[in-house]
Amino acid sequence: QVQLVESGGGLAQPGGPLRLSCAVSGLTFSSTAMGWFRQAPGKEREFVAAISWGSGSTAYTDSVKGRFTISRDNAKKTAYLQMNSLKPEDTAVYYCAFQYVATMTPNDEEYEHWGQGTQVTVSS
Repeated sequence: QVQLVESGGGLAQPGGPLRLSCAVSGLTFSSTAMGWFRQAPGKEREFVAAISWGSGSTAYTDSVKGRFTISRDNAKKTAYLQMNSLKPEDTAVYYCAFQYVATMTPNDEEYEHWGQGTQVTVSS
């Protein structure tokens, strides 16, 4: 059974950090990728970052470059999203998603498995 389980969301202060984790089970990891997406209230889901499980290559949307870092631990089958210098506009439900063919595209339709989402709220 495929499972993606996110954790680490919560309330953060503007300028502060937060780290999200996504534990994966029931999947193999060769030539695959993991992405992070987010959806704010009243907005469409948007791509945040992606990483290749094999090569470690990464991709980011412009609004998070230099602030967010995506990483993975192959042994733990876990992907991470380290978020620094958080802004109120980063407030959203964050989802991890698994892609069988590691194109790391920002198109969410090309990701086959999704986590349940974790709320991130940035507020003072």
